[in-house]
Amino acid sequence: MTERFKLIWEAAAADSGKLLREFLQEQGISKTALTDIKFKGGRILVNGEEVTVRYRLKEGDRAETVFPLEKPSAGIAEEFFPLSILYEDEYFLVINKPAGMSTIPSREHPSGSLANGLIGYYKQTGIAATTHIVTRLDRDTSGIVLVAKHRHVHHLMSTQQKAGELKRTYEALAEGHFHKDEGIVEEPIARKPDSIIERHVDSKGQYACTAYKVVGQYEDFSHIELELKTGRTHQIRVHMAHIGHPLAGDDLYGGSSSKIERQALHCRKIRFRHPFTGKDLHFFAPMPKDLQELLNSSKPS
Repeated sequence: MTERFKLIWEAAAADSGKLLREFLQEQGISKTALTDIKFKGGRILVNGEEVTVRYRLKEGDRAETVFPLEKPSAGIAEEFFPLSILYEDEYFLVINKPAGMSTIPSREHPSGSLANGLIGYYKQTGIAATTHIVTRLDRDTSGIVLVAKHRHVHHLMSTQQKAGELKRTYEALAEGHFHKDEGIVEEPIARKPDSIIERHVDSKGQYACTAYKVVGQYEDFSHIELELKTGRTHQIRVHMAHIGHPLAGDDLYGGSSSKIERQALHCRKIRFRHPFTGKDLHFFAPMPKDLQELLNSSKPS
């Protein structure tokens, strides 16, 4: 299938007299998208006739944007392996990513990533798209990843994310015992000067805020639930280490690998408003086997 992504609206009385450009921008169509539509093979129509963005709408007009055909990124090879799909419609995929799978290819892990699997899945199912990862996870973090099937959908969801309307809830096993049942870590995060991977709390870094709540206390660690107020790289891992509770298994930030060999972090839930239906959507991914087994084998304190 090579059907192009398109959106259709009917102009209301309040839209009468508006320039089509203004109306489309109100629908979230970016200036970049309008430029791509104009120069890369898209179309803008009103009542089935091609028009320019200077067209003035009348009540009842049927406005339609047909986006240019997307091509898979040349830098991401197609691979074919099962994806744990929690939800799919014409705009999104919600995927439960296992620990050990990169979200996108890297120099260290050039294959086997979620992006590679998506390109293969799109080829098998006839979807004309490249990869648009809305919410990334570290390689060894498990859980929910939100994927947009089109660049414009990605743009709309990124706008929601920046406005704090897209919410992710994580659960983790953090070393030590917390003195408070809940709290907020509000510390800026920057890349360490001598590392391309590691981050740390730094007054010159970007604002970052993580809320946590203790679910249970065990001999060597605490089971906590976390919600990101911002989305910085390694944010939960850095913030928990900063307050003296590195995640179990997270040897990059001071956690012990004696009981688990990856950071004990899982994206459990995602909530967002569907940009086209307006419905609030909630998706849940249960705790994976390795974390559950560690909990089951530990004594509550």
